[in-house]
Amino acid sequence: MPKPSVTPLSVLDLSPVSAGQTPGEALRSTLALAAVAEASGYSRYWLAEHHLNTGVAGSAPHILAGLVASATRTIRVGTAATLLGNYRPLQIAESIGTLAAMFPDRLDLGFGRSGPPKSPSEPAPGVVPAAEEVGDRIVDGLLIPSPRPIFGAVLPRKFRLQGELLGRFPGDTDNFENDVQDIIGFFTGEYRTRHGEEVTATPALGQAPQFWVHGSTAGPSARLAGKLGLPFGANYHVAPAGVLDSIAEYRAHFEPSATLQEPHVIVSADVLVAPQERQARHLARGYAQWVHGIRSGQGAIPYPSPEDALELPLDAEAEDLVKDRLDTRLVGDPHHVSDKLRTLQRATGAQELLITTIAHHPEDRQNSYQLLAEAWGL
Repeated sequence: MPKPSVTPLSVLDLSPVSAGQTPGEALRSTLALAAVAEASGYSRYWLAEHHLNTGVAGSAPHILAGLVASATRTIRVGTAATLLGNYRPLQIAESIGTLAAMFPDRLDLGFGRSGPPKSPSEPAPGVVPAAEEVGDRIVDGLLIPSPRPIFGAVLPRKFRLQGELLGRFPGDTDNFENDVQDIIGFFTGEYRTRHGEEVTATPALGQAPQFWVHGSTAGPSARLAGKLGLPFGANYHVAPAGVLDSIAEYRAHFEPSATLQEPHVIVSADVLVAPQERQARHLARGYAQWVHGIRSGQGAIPYPSPEDALELPLDAEAEDLVKDRLDTRLVGDPHHVSDKLRTLQRATGAQELLITTIAHHPEDRQNSYQLLAEAWGL
């Protein structure tokens, strides 16, 4: 566990699939990385939820969380985030309740609000809208880039298909607050049907995980986390333009709860560490192409090797689409990256930091986390 004087670091893993790698190999790499993270002193190991991406194998976080918990002994395991509209609340309570019963006091459940917009002209929940006439800013040493337009006016085919396959419909994210309340109610025994009936959701009852709400903007997720007195996950690595506003919104709406008396924030950062700066920059190749697949709406591509990335140049328009992600990725030697993370922690006032690392070779991901842990003092 981290030393009391050190800001805790945790892991966010998407289970990226590298070029030439099978999904099974990518998932086994996640289990290997979880063991490394635990041994290195990281506090939490959280799994993301992404669908229909050839370059990401992390599509079933509840199942994968159980595998990670089985492969480790002490590190907390959870989701960042479970996208509520993709499930019914009872399904989530029963799935996470099963894991919490098997691994008591180790489960975290992160709530996410991503889903289809009500209309084509409205940005999807969690997506920063098109850039306004503002430039990059430096706030207390932290780069806050201008927001980038994502997807455009028409939701890409992949997301429309994903919505159809998961039974989503425009505006279903309006149910987010009710779904969060229902899920918590299943764990606390306070859930009631609309007719007032009590419901026992075995094995969720009495096996509550630690609940989190995650958000990218100063919107409903940040406000709900504050209203319910839950800890909040702020998204610097995907939507850096909105991180300070989302945290401010959360804190402005915070009300103490039985589990949390003061606001508590974890902030994500995209990080890649190597022994020397030059080596880190070499390993960082391929990230722009990988992010562009996501930002363009086509989906993450299998992560290319540093050598192959040189054969996949992006044009000026594509580079601009991912510029904020490249500018806010922390790449370098352990001490350089540690200094940048301290700036992020200071500027956001975060109580914890959430580290996500993407590289072509799984060994380079493991080494990055180990080097950072040593430099940070875990």
